[in-house]
Amino acid sequence: MTTDDADESEPHVPVVCSACDTTSRVPLSELATTVERHNDHLHDGDEVAEVDPEIADQLADLVATDLGLLEE
Repeated sequence: MTTDDADESEPHVPVVCSACDTTSRVPLSELATTVERHNDHLHDGDEVAEVDPEIADQLADLVATDLGLLEE
């Protein structure tokens, strides 16, 4: 992964792989491709690497709140 001015201003998302025991931060624009490539090359396509579950849950809550889905 290269770092340039665009990468520094772009949000980075934590990705974890329990099988590899690794964590990395990936630019949002490269997230889907990076996770898919990792899983294809190292885990025969099984969905092992993923966005950090805590971050994914927080993001889902923020989106649901923004869309008014959590309002009573």
